[in-house]
Amino acid sequence: MVERPVTWVVGARGLLGSAVVRVLRQREAPVLTVATPWADPVAAVAALDDGARRLVATGSPWRVAWCAGAGVVGTTEADLGLELDVLEGFLAAFARRLSQAPAPRGSLFLASSAGGVYAGSGPAPFNEDTAPRPTSPYGRAKLATERLVEEFADRTGTSVTVGRIANLYGPGQDIGKPQGLISQLCLHHLRRRPISIYVSLDTARDYVFVDDCARMVLALLDHADSEGGRHTKIMATGQATTLASILGVLKQVTKRPPLVVLGASPLAQFQTMSLRFRSTEAPDLQRYARTTLAAGVATTMDSVAGLMREGRLPS
Repeated sequence: MVERPVTWVVGARGLLGSAVVRVLRQREAPVLTVATPWADPVAAVAALDDGARRLVATGSPWRVAWCAGAGVVGTTEADLGLELDVLEGFLAAFARRLSQAPAPRGSLFLASSAGGVYAGSGPAPFNEDTAPRPTSPYGRAKLATERLVEEFADRTGTSVTVGRIANLYGPGQDIGKPQGLISQLCLHHLRRRPISIYVSLDTARDYVFVDDCARMVLALLDHADSEGGRHTKIMATGQATTLASILGVLKQVTKRPPLVVLGASPLAQFQTMSLRFRSTEAPDLQRYARTTLAAGVATTMDSVAGLMREGRLPS
């Protein structure tokens, strides 16, 4: 009988990480999570080093799904730099752990951002052969994280997959952060407050439901285990949806038109009108992107409504 790998989900409390943990537990698969004090970079690296020790000590086949990262388009370069420092410190510590103890070779998945790295690329649709051209500090930081894991792969022989994820949405989004259009629309709808939108209603994005993305992450790790080497995969539905269409879906789900105010923001300079993707890497994995937008919006609305009933919404 083949031993099932232990999957360490880094960032297990975030939107993607919590979904990956949820799917692993549904499958009754071995999973490791580590409480990480992200606000303190030095303490965070120490906690992650201890997690690496625990993972290697199992002596089992292993996987790491790096789903951490609090940065958004408006995050400062200084804060993005701290996130990079934590990832670099972790990879250095993990490489030492792997060199000090015999352990089966494993694989690592890194969550990156398709919108961030392709924001200035052209023409659409973008695939894995499209040259990245970030236009914001956030996008440049995501490319830097990709280079760090590639260097780690060179040092350790670990199989590495970079997942460049389109617009992720669903239950578990931190709605206290200025991100996640669909979650924010749901929040404002439930509070009956208008939401300010600073981009054109023709702005088009590819929206990926988080549980679909989590299943794709695990399938990519399976793929990495069998193929080895380094891979980059755009994780998207292949269908771009305009903001106007999103508002129409919200009206369809709630039976009430959303309250929207068109405004302006300096962050608009980082927003591209259309981000369309056609992944050519491991195309069979596209079958996991199966949740319709209406179903995903309804599930997200139910999740935000649950937080409201429990008094857990941010002020």
